[in-house]
Amino acid sequence: MAIQKSDPAVDGVHAFKLPDVGEGLVEAELLTWYVAPGDEVTVNQMICEIETAKAAVELPSPHAGTVKELKAQEGETVEVGTVIITIDDGTGSGGGASDGGTATAAEPETPADDGEEKEKPLVGYGEKAAPTQRRARRRPTPSGAAQPTPAPEPARPAPAEPASPNGAAAQGRPLAKPPVRKLAKDLGVELASVTPTGADGIITRSDVRSAAEPATAAPETAAAAQPAPAAGDQSARERRVPVKGVRKHTAAAMVNSAFTAPHVTEFLQIDITGTMNAVKRLRERPDFADVKVSPLLLVAKALLMAVRRHPEVNSSWDEENQEIVLKDYVNLGIAAATDRGLVVPNIKDAHAQALPELAASLKGLTDTAREGRTSPADMSGGTITITNVGVFGVDAGTPIINPGEAAILAFGQIRDMPWVHEGELAVRKVTTLALSFDHRLVDGELGSKVLRDIGTALEDPELTALAWG
Repeated sequence: MAIQKSDPAVDGVHAFKLPDVGEGLVEAELLTWYVAPGDEVTVNQMICEIETAKAAVELPSPHAGTVKELKAQEGETVEVGTVIITIDDGTGSGGGASDGGTATAAEPETPADDGEEKEKPLVGYGEKAAPTQRRARRRPTPSGAAQPTPAPEPARPAPAEPASPNGAAAQGRPLAKPPVRKLAKDLGVELASVTPTGADGIITRSDVRSAAEPATAAPETAAAAQPAPAAGDQSARERRVPVKGVRKHTAAAMVNSAFTAPHVTEFLQIDITGTMNAVKRLRERPDFADVKVSPLLLVAKALLMAVRRHPEVNSSWDEENQEIVLKDYVNLGIAAATDRGLVVPNIKDAHAQALPELAASLKGLTDTAREGRTSPADMSGGTITITNVGVFGVDAGTPIINPGEAAILAFGQIRDMPWVHEGELAVRKVTTLALSFDHRLVDGELGSKVLRDIGTALEDPELTALAWG
């Protein structure tokens, strides 16, 4: 990620505003600070992690110097354009240690004059000004040297991986990856109290869950001591979870899609024994030695082949111009369930990838999603999507189309079922496919052809590859 340009320094103090790291996003939740007041930072050192409506990302420092003040707390939702940290580069009068230096350091928080250079977003566009609050001025000590007024430092979850350039391990802070920190936050577990069992002292998910068990198992005596709720009042037995970040964006997108695109869903049950045999043979080939070969890989390939035969299913609706936009490329989205909610990263130009390359792309995409490192760019520009509900033991469903796309394919679980094969009853591997499509773009005939072609490719993948190329 490129470094962000901040406002001009005032007496050596730079005010760093929250940038737009997505496509016109207006706010983000500050998940974790990797630095504290007084820490030395270098250019491009990761200073914090934020969660936008699309993904969790780390922000690099645009300046080298000493962290002067953190302007936002962990867990706080901050608007784009709000100052979140100030950094003293040491070039000011007295190194920013005098009263005058402190007073001028607060100046970047006020709205900039028309002639000032404005902050540029990292990615996308848009800039939203937001009011900020000034902190208390420093008070002089009896010796005349200015010292900051003591203030309680908010508790901070653990920083990122031990390889992080911020030196978290050296400062004695608990080590945990972002998804583990998020889990600890959701369960109310203080990472500093958790005993790590992972390599190099890293806290794992099981460590967090184990630490949460004593807290969640309330003694019967404590429950008996609680006053009984009033008749009809069920609030004592309810929990409320704030909807924000990725989950908030997903909810809004799904509502928008469901009520703007006329959905139609068709189902097809197929014998997938041929695909399962092909998966076994592919796993033995040297060119697939370093990648994961799964049925999902061949489902993705079957969908790409169907798109090539029926390009209208890989299109979008332009409401403003009342036009259908046909796309000569396929950015294949794969829905992934993560600790932060559902994300749909996509493989860019998947149509141009050979099967081993597609397998590597699928592995990289899913690994990144599980680790909570999916970037906004990875989730932008998708053209058609697959959701694998079979991993949850589900046969089928009616998936909601991602906004801006024409169709989504649901891949159900693979089960042993009685099936008529070559005129005789036999036990075969069977699955159900469900294709939801936007009826403005795809009519019933086209949707049926696409679904049937996908099914045909999975019933006999080798013959299909020879016939369709």
